[in-house]
Amino acid sequence: MSKGMVKRELIYPELSYQIVGILFEVYNQLGPGHHEKYYQRAIATELKRCNLSFKEQVFIPLYFKKKIIGRQYLDFLIEDKVILEIKKGDRFSKRNIEQISEYLKVAGLKLGILANFGSKELKFKRIINLHSYIRTDS
Repeated sequence: MSKGMVKRELIYPELSYQIVGILFEVYNQLGPGHHEKYYQRAIATELKRCNLSFKEQVFIPLYFKKKIIGRQYLDFLIEDKVILEIKKGDRFSKRNIEQISEYLKVAGLKLGILANFGSKELKFKRIINLHSYIRTDS
């Protein structure tokens, strides 16, 4: 690889495709207009069916000088690798994208998926933690 080129690879491609497939299965079966909690329950059912390990409503503490100053909860942590956040709506809000970026940074994870269950379609966005590539173990 030449000096100026950046190697671009998908992070966890097989797992990502599997998660996105589950999202579409849920949306295609339930359709639009439901509360987030029902999509969340259906996603959990499909994750179990696909034998993926996951945790729901995962508590991630926010520290400042070794003191917990905040609490954050992830919708899903899948295979201890990917954060999945689900929202109801037709657009990706800057606030939701920033929220997942912050979760990734605090949790030290590389990949998050934001899923919007909209009125006409399901949309998803992969969010990468750029800090995970420049972190040092000091």
